[in-house]
Amino acid sequence: MSNQATITVSTLWRYPVKSMMGEELNGTHVTLGGVLGDRSYALIDSATNNVISAKNPKKWPELFSFRAAYTTQPDATLPAIWIHLPNGEVLRSDAADVNQQLSAALGSDVKLATQAPDAATLEQYWPEYDGESNEISSEAVAGDAPQGSFFDYAALHLLTTSSIAAMQKLYPEGRFEVRRFRPNMMIDTSGLEGFVENDWVGKTIKIGDTLRLRISDPCPRCVMPTLAQGDLPQDNGIFKHAIAKNRPLVPFAGKELPSVGVYAQVLTAGWVKRGDSIVIED
Repeated sequence: MSNQATITVSTLWRYPVKSMMGEELNGTHVTLGGVLGDRSYALIDSATNNVISAKNPKKWPELFSFRAAYTTQPDATLPAIWIHLPNGEVLRSDAADVNQQLSAALGSDVKLATQAPDAATLEQYWPEYDGESNEISSEAVAGDAPQGSFFDYAALHLLTTSSIAAMQKLYPEGRFEVRRFRPNMMIDTSGLEGFVENDWVGKTIKIGDTLRLRISDPCPRCVMPTLAQGDLPQDNGIFKHAIAKNRPLVPFAGKELPSVGVYAQVLTAGWVKRGDSIVIED
């Protein structure tokens, strides 16, 4: 690929609780299991034992109004977290009544967990099938990540500035910001055009001095990027007019799907920070 020297790390993100707003980072350690502390917590639906996800906004419409942050930086041991509720209250994860308070805030019986149930699943809403019998599907959790973790599929998710620009061009009325797509790593690909990371699938990339990743699959998209989040409004056109126009082959699904960004496997752990250079290898 040309202009490799222009490819750098733009921003880094960690989401302590699955499907809640997370933390922007200046630097982080990336382990074989992903960004240290990423999606280490999740809410479990006590009635179904499913992992709760904003991918089913019909059932959990307020989840993106919650925000989570660590009380101290995670290391070998998992620290407690702060959970900021939509009404301004702040809970601490190690409080004795945290499950009761979260259940009251969500209007349903839930529990905060650090380990996924056996054969964990989540419910996912597909906007292109709205009103049909298959608009809600049950999806396995952590298909290409350590069992017991809360990742949708893989432990690391990358997105490029070129893809953001490509979607903005397709749908000028939309607000395309990193927050909508929840990557761990936003990559500055200034000077390149289109959904450039589609071409990285199957390749290895080196970031900084030691971190090496294998790009495994494009990241299929559902309803989540269209949802309101902070000051970002709900916008169904994000999917219909932009995401749906990019349909690369997704190897783990065996078919072409609306996708933005890519999933990655960590080959060699390491520290990554903003501005680190990225080299695309064969």
